[in-house]
Amino acid sequence: MSVITITEAAQTYLADLLSKQNTPGIGVRIFITQPGTPYAETCLAYCKPDDQNPEDEVIGYAEFTAWIDRPSIPFLAEAVVDFSTDRMGGQLTIKAPNAKLPMVNEDSPLEDKVNYYIQTEINPGLASHGGQVSLVDIDNGIAILRFGGGCQGCGQADLTLKEGIERTLCERIPEIKGVRDVTDHSFRDNAYYQ
Repeated sequence: MSVITITEAAQTYLADLLSKQNTPGIGVRIFITQPGTPYAETCLAYCKPDDQNPEDEVIGYAEFTAWIDRPSIPFLAEAVVDFSTDRMGGQLTIKAPNAKLPMVNEDSPLEDKVNYYIQTEINPGLASHGGQVSLVDIDNGIAILRFGGGCQGCGQADLTLKEGIERTLCERIPEIKGVRDVTDHSFRDNAYYQ
């Protein structure tokens, strides 16, 4: 059972679009921005072979491949991509009824809770500086994190870690006692604040 349904009409439409890109191996990537929040947006984008994420779920169709963003999977349950023709040619639609629903509760695994708040509250804020943070591990109630993008090497990373990320995670998840950064901040090429 696939996490998402792409109807035959949508497959035909997407295969035609992809064939016009002159890029061997191009497919589509489906993901949700700010999943589990009122601001969730379901997105479908071209995915060139070098844009693929090895953690994505891969769904092979007759004429193309779809890569499904792993953190988005729980929010894409019952999602349908469809294409319907009309007077103007047609329209591709994506309906994801679970995109805005929180997918964690008090019984969820600790890692899922931390990833949920990283995706829904922390990373949307860091994105304004071109950055993000990801969970590496949890060790005795300490969330071990790695910064990327504009946050790697940023002069404000310690402040962001303690005042923003740690505060948010500790308030939302009582089992989390603190956070630790394992990023190599000596690489500063993309840092938001030098």
